[in-house]
Parts: sequence; structure tokens; C-alpha cells
Amino acid sequence: MATERYDVVVIGGGPGGYPAGIRLGQHGKKALVIERENLGGVCLNWGCIPSKAIIHAANLRHEVEAMKNIYSAVPEVNATELMSWKDGIIKKQRTGIAGLLKANGCDHKKGDATIVGPHALTLSTGNGGDERIEFDKLIIATGASIIEIPPFPFSEPFIGYARDAVAYDPIPKNLVIVGGGVIGCELGMAYAKLGAKVSIVEMLDSILPGTDKDLLRPITKTMKKVGIEVFTQAKAAGYEKKGDGCEVKVEVGGETKKIPADRVLVAVGFKPNTKGLGLENVGVKLDDRGWIQVDTQCRTSVEHVFAVGDVTGPPLLAHRATTMGEVAAEVICGKPSAFDVVAMPLGTFTDPEVAVAGLTEAQAKEQGYDVRTGVFPMAALGRAGAMNATEGVVKVVIDGTTDVILGVGITAYNACDLIAEACLALEMGSLAEDLALTVHAHPTLAEGLMEAAKAARGEALHILNKRERPSAKSGEARAQ
Repeated sequence: MATERYDVVVIGGGPGGYPAGIRLGQHGKKALVIERENLGGVCLNWGCIPSKAIIHAANLRHEVEAMKNIYSAVPEVNATELMSWKDGIIKKQRTGIAGLLKANGCDHKKGDATIVGPHALTLSTGNGGDERIEFDKLIIATGASIIEIPPFPFSEPFIGYARDAVAYDPIPKNLVIVGGGVIGCELGMAYAKLGAKVSIVEMLDSILPGTDKDLLRPITKTMKKVGIEVFTQAKAAGYEKKGDGCEVKVEVGGETKKIPADRVLVAVGFKPNTKGLGLENVGVKLDDRGWIQVDTQCRTSVEHVFAVGDVTGPPLLAHRATTMGEVAAEVICGKPSAFDVVAMPLGTFTDPEVAVAGLTEAQAKEQGYDVRTGVFPMAALGRAGAMNATEGVVKVVIDGTTDVILGVGITAYNACDLIAEACLALEMGSLAEDLALTVHAHPTLAEGLMEAAKAARGEALHILNKRERPSAKSGEARAQ
């Protein structure tokens, strides 16, 4: 068996692994990224990017439909062309990642890696050409995979998960989604706009569990407009085959409903990709749910082994994985780096989008803060009206004693872009006054952040203030 040696090996070429490889190469390390499928991981190949392409296409059609008194016709959907366009985006991004690794001096190999000792692994390429790879340091970036539930086996051609759902051709007539989390709500809205009859079944009492009710309300309103039927506190108990599809049995409100479906999307969560990796051969510890435990430098229980991204547990976010990948690489290279993020943005690409950073109002109260909030409706913005995008709010949560911003939630058109300013404010420990006094271009959607910060201080201009201005003065707040 051939043997190669590297300073650092990264197992996994997704949004955590390939950035780690790039950074290692930039600092002169002899590094290797191993990926068993395609570079980019779940995010690029069947997650973030393809789903957003489909969502974008669906939103364009929906916007035309919403203004059909202006436009002559609502476009027909060519699913084959849609999927071809989406696949082209993925291929281009994949090629770009490979080019970046090469340009930064980081090697890339395709195959399955199995750790066989503290400083060695075997790489199986599937063609009998196995090789032994030795390393000084190891970064595990193997991600997570979808959970399959017994009542809905993926062996059935009409039952699948997100990987299948970003490749539907033709568009389903009846789509039942098991799980009302991010994936279920995003793709449910997209396919409803593309012409499917969508039903979402969620076990908890609300879709997007944990989302602030002020932020959730505009989303549920849009779901009703596009014809999505939502069952909460409901159980998808199984199915009966009917022709090329099935009827899904849903237990809700003490009775069983049967919902027709030619496609069933299961979106109930993820599990860590650690099985068969050989972690026991190096001594890496897992928590009671199987996720790899790491410290602020992304180091595992073993000194020379690091782990980044989804394999380390929730929140499962591509941008979290990338940040962790950079941190691990920099620590290995002797840089003073740590994963100490104050504001990790969470974004859901529904209609309208919802994005949050920092503490929610409920969390701030639980932690004992003197909570004040400013809530500004997007309908009060001229730009939102001009875009026919008036659904949504911006909510700023502050400490009423110090004026420090504790959290921001946005439900609005392009909320997932708008949240970046809030993240910067939170990372810098900004006051609501800082955000309120920052001049925002007019007319823009970003004015909503400024107005919500003013509202939290009782100084809103374009809505009525619901409370008196806080007594803390700017100088006092800064001193604290």
C-alpha cells in the first residue's frame, strides 16, 4: 500500500473542510482535503445553493403572479430547464473550489477515509487503489446526514429528503412535507409558488420552532396566501400506496386525516457523520448524541485532532462551519485564533425571509436583562411598498439600563442580507443609539433597522412610539 505524509489532513470537503484547506495552504502547510463525494458538501450540492436557486425561480414567478394586473401572463414552469440551470450553478461553484484549493497549494483526493491510528488513515478510492496517509494534525469536517424515520423509508421512489427535493422533475402536484423546520418551510413555499399543493406536518405547536412570534406571523400569513396547509401538533403516522404516489396518514386533533401525495419530503433533522470513521482508533470523545465535542479552538479531546462544522453539533450552519474551519487551520498554524462568535446569524429563506442574531426577547428576559424592544413594520417603509414587499417586521432587543443591543430579528424581503449589519453591531457591543444615529440610505429596506433601534429608545419617526424614552443617557450607557 502506497504511503503519503502531510502536515495536516482534512476529512471532508464541505463548507468547513475546504476553507480549512485553503487557509492551511495560505500559511504554507502541506495539506490534503479528502472528500468522498463532491467538493462543497451538502451546502453546495443539495442544500443551501440548489435550494436557493429553486427558491429564487419560484419567487420570480410569484412576484409576477402578484402583479398580474400589470403583466400579461403568469409564466409556465419548465422543471427540466429549472433543474438544468440549478445544476449549472453547482458545477461552476464546484470547479471554483477545486481551483482555489490548487491555487493555494492544498491537495485534494476523492475517497473514503478511515482513521487507523493516532497519526494515520487509509483512503479507499473504490477501485482497489487504497493508500495509507500519515499526518501530524487532523481536522474532521465530515458534516451530518439526514435522519430517516421508519414510517417513511427512502427506498420508496416517492419518498425522499432534501437531496431529492432539489431535483423534482416534474413539479409535484401534491407535496407532503414531514417536518416544519427550515428545510420544510423553505422548500414548501418554493414548490407552492411553482404550482404544487403543499401540506406541512409538524409535531410541535408551531412551524420554525423557537422563532419569535412577532417574526413568525408574516410567514404564516404568506403560507395561507400561497395555499399551504399546515398541521401543527400533528404526527405523520405512515402512508398507503395509491398509484405512483400515496396517501399520507396524519394524526391531528384526535383524528386521522389522509392527504394525497405524489411526493413526500422528510425533513425532521440530521445526525452526525461519525459512524465508520474510526474515531475510536484515535480516541476522540463524542457527546451522548454522537456529536464531536470541541473547545473554542475547535480542538477535540485529542490534542492533535480538530473538528469543525456540523459534525460538532447544532446549529448546523454553513457559515458556522466555514468560520470554524478557518479557526482550526489558524490554530494549527500557530495563530492566536478562537471561535468566540457573539452573533451567529440564523437565516431562513421563506417568504418573507426571517433572520435572527443574538438574543430573542424571551431569552433576554430569562437572563435577567431589563428588556426593551423596538418593533418596526416593513409596511411603513416606502421602499418596501415600492417593491410590493410590505410583509414583515424588524425587532431590536436592548438592555433598557445600558442601551446595549442584545439581539435583532428581521422578517422581511432580503432579511438574510439585512442581518449582517445587526451582526456587526452585536460583535462590536453597539448601543441602540449607535444604530439609530447611523445614517441609512433612503429609500432602502435597511432603514427598518435604524427605525427599530429608534423605536426601542422611544424615538421612532415613522411609527407611533409605544413607550417613553429610556431614562439612561448616552454617556451613562457608554460608561456602563
